[in-house]
Amino acid sequence: MKTLQNSKAVKLINKLIEDVVQNGIITNTVVEDLKALRPYTIDEQLPLLAKATRLSAEHIEEHETFDIPIPQDEPIEGEEIEAVESDPKESLHYFFCLIRDINKKVNEEELREYVKALNEY
Repeated sequence: MKTLQNSKAVKLINKLIEDVVQNGIITNTVVEDLKALRPYTIDEQLPLLAKATRLSAEHIEEHETFDIPIPQDEPIEGEEIEAVESDPKESLHYFFCLIRDINKKVNEEELREYVKALNEY
């Protein structure tokens, strides 16, 4: 999958990442920025990113946090995976980094996991 090409969209996703790192989840700012980012994803015909931005904005607006854990790696046969507590700020930061770096196959797969979790929440 290709990445966002529009310079305004790239600046917006970088702003989202920086804001979450520095200030945590400021609900109204994050929601406004996600809503501003979505039209760029539609213009560039990136349906996964369009869906991810819409669902995450709706989730944060409704719950005032990002209550979706970071997707876990699949367990290797015979191994048990411990449940890992996920920090909403850390998870949202990771989510935004996946959007920024969507051109990597593994990132696309993990973003699909986030979308699935947002749909099921």
